[in-house]
Amino acid sequence: MSDPTPEQRLTALRSSIDNIDAALVHMLAERFRCTQEVGRLKADHDMPPSDPSREARQIERLRSLAEDAHLDPEFAEKWFNFVVAEVIRHHTRIANESE
Repeated sequence: MSDPTPEQRLTALRSSIDNIDAALVHMLAERFRCTQEVGRLKADHDMPPSDPSREARQIERLRSLAEDAHLDPEFAEKWFNFVVAEVIRHHTRIANESE
């Protein structure tokens, strides 16, 4: 069998990217389901929406994982900070709703 054409290879790569994107969306949805439960728990027990020491530990952990995976640690940290900002927004909203 001959090598795939550039167009066939492009199609195959794009299909893989589409599958990865779908998996990422589902994983993020599951992550947010978990963090919303954390937000309700924090609100029920008058805990602050943010935990800076945990966030710092997570950043270090994710930077290390990124390096091991040959992913730019700066990008991993930016991604995490973006996600955490959204989580804190959710936790704050949940806390305000339970007042």
